[in-house]
Amino acid sequence: MSLKTPLGHVRGLGSAKSGTHHWWLQRVTAIGMLLLMIWFVVSLIGLRGASFEEATAWISQPLVSVIMLVLIGTAFYHMRLGIQVVIEDYLHGALRIAGIVALNFGTALLSAACLFSVLKIAFGA
Repeated sequence: MSLKTPLGHVRGLGSAKSGTHHWWLQRVTAIGMLLLMIWFVVSLIGLRGASFEEATAWISQPLVSVIMLVLIGTAFYHMRLGIQVVIEDYLHGALRIAGIVALNFGTALLSAACLFSVLKIAFGA
């Protein structure tokens, strides 16, 4: 039995704290993804029929490489934000913590692999 009022139980919790920040981050990354994906799709259309060498030469260009790195970072961060909401809504207790930890490690691993791939092509190593 607790002496706290119902308001005392919920004070400091809920969307008024980190939820609003999370919501804004999702919207901002979505706008960034929209612009970056338009660039990416238009670029892929321009590369239609290109050979492997032509495609790797395109990615090797400094501006293209930087935009690709930003695209990868934004995409994986946006993905992590969205999946985190699903985990928080549907998993509870230790399973929720394990899910968020797995999500963070998985996102870091996959994004690092993608970033490494672009950098390897860009620097020709």
